[in-house]
Amino acid sequence: MNDIVQWLVEPLQFGFMQRALLVSLVAGLVCAVLSCWVTLIGWSLLGDAVSHAVLPGVVLAYVLAVPFSIGAFLFGSLAVGLIAAVRSTTRLKGDTAIGVVFTGLFALGLVLVSRIPSQVDLNHILFGNVLGVTDHDILQVLVIAAIVLGVALLKRRDLTLYAFDPTHAHAIGLSPRRISALLLTMLALTVVVALQAVGVILVTAMLITPGATAFLLTRRFPRMLAVAAALSVLSSVLGTYLSFHADTSTGGMIVVCQTAVFALVYLGAPGQGLIPGALRRRAVINGRSPVGSSPPVS
Repeated sequence: MNDIVQWLVEPLQFGFMQRALLVSLVAGLVCAVLSCWVTLIGWSLLGDAVSHAVLPGVVLAYVLAVPFSIGAFLFGSLAVGLIAAVRSTTRLKGDTAIGVVFTGLFALGLVLVSRIPSQVDLNHILFGNVLGVTDHDILQVLVIAAIVLGVALLKRRDLTLYAFDPTHAHAIGLSPRRISALLLTMLALTVVVALQAVGVILVTAMLITPGATAFLLTRRFPRMLAVAAALSVLSSVLGTYLSFHADTSTGGMIVVCQTAVFALVYLGAPGQGLIPGALRRRAVINGRSPVGSSPPVS
């Protein structure tokens, strides 16, 4: 028992770990909330595009000595606009437009980094630097997170209706285009929050994995939001602790924890898990009533 308490308390003796835990927790919460809508709408590739496309904006922000959140948000918004423009003015499908835009902007970011290596630490941008966050960074993360979560709370009904049935949303007077633009803006802001914790490359995992995990555990959207948030926060905190004790990458360990939780759910979830499903099929073959079968969708 004393060993467990020591394991939990030891990192809290350091100020940088206290700040890292706070930023990781907030990033995990915000990403989890957005990931539920991203999962339902099928925007996983778009989330990947936005997270990678912000790289040149972050580099330029460092060079110009302005908050990196400004550069990240501007280039995230630019990526969304370019993708929409390519889709609407050509015969290319959405995934092709996304691939062209995000790889082009990401490559531009790498070129900028290679030209100014003394001013920008590529590792901090790509993989995050949560152990080096300052009080100003924390304030920035908290403000952006509060905005995203506040909008999500106020517009949750409209966003959910758009995710499930955009045609019905339009029929009752909502504008799918405006809701889509709002959600994309929230996505760009969420990427800015998560960059501090896990960097450009791993943001995608934080925007997809929590929602995907919760989707396998429940069929009700409010419960999906709660489950995704709880699992993401737990993984973020646990990953930060493990990275301290194992002396590994904090962002990488957070994503490893999220992926491990997804694997456990994928294998053992009562309704859709691989193992319970195999047991139910065996029970049916043997002529027994399957135990723990999924209830009908209400």
